[in-house]
Amino acid sequence: MKTIAEIKAEFAAADMSSYPALYEIYKEDTRSGVQKLIAQCRKKEAALEAEKQRIENMKVYEHKYEHLGYLCGIDEVGRGPLAGPVVACAVILPQDSRILYLNDSKKLSASKREELYDVIMREAVSVGIGMRSPERIDEINILQATYEAMREAVSKLEVVPQLLLNDAVTIPQITIPQVPIIKGDAKSVSIAAASIVAKVTRDRMMEEYDKVFPEYGFASNKGYGSADHIAALKKLRRNPDPQKDLYYTFHINSRKRVTILQYTAIH
Repeated sequence: MKTIAEIKAEFAAADMSSYPALYEIYKEDTRSGVQKLIAQCRKKEAALEAEKQRIENMKVYEHKYEHLGYLCGIDEVGRGPLAGPVVACAVILPQDSRILYLNDSKKLSASKREELYDVIMREAVSVGIGMRSPERIDEINILQATYEAMREAVSKLEVVPQLLLNDAVTIPQITIPQVPIIKGDAKSVSIAAASIVAKVTRDRMMEEYDKVFPEYGFASNKGYGSADHIAALKKLRRNPDPQKDLYYTFHINSRKRVTILQYTAIH
């Protein structure tokens, strides 16, 4: 009789499709360790099936419009932070895409986003990325800068999509038909994929900025208004350092609150 450790190793080495055969082999083994292992594997199978169904439920728009041809999901990241660019992404997934765990990037861990980024970049029909700097955001406002970034992302696609699935917005000056979807990054696999690529792209940029300006904590806060970021800004405002090649400007809207913070290198 095999030891429980040996049986665990057997299950660990097996593909999930082999589980039923292993269940049959060990169904009469009454040892609690073996039965617990079988229960864990059945739970793992159930979780996988639930994830497959969740992803299928996120393909409602893809199935609705698949007869049109290439569908492109579009999303952005960077409209809320105090620092850094706005980044938009356009993703065309294959119609038979089986990528699991796609979701609104904010609902995923950083490690899962990185993992999915690699899968998306490898399996997508095409990916386009656009971005606009803080200077451009200040010049034309965050919404118009977002639209510019989205148009750039679409222009960088290697194939022309027949329909755009957008997270909430309708992009001006685009001739391709569009479908705006509220909370689209949680309802469409195409938009979710764009959300993930945009988020990872921007996060990597902010981590690089952190190497230049470590006092702002960009590696952790990604430019958002965290307590440590706000504290660093207050300290800088009280004690400006003329040797620092950085300055910031606040932009206040009609509600008298900060809407964007621009960081600009002084050359």
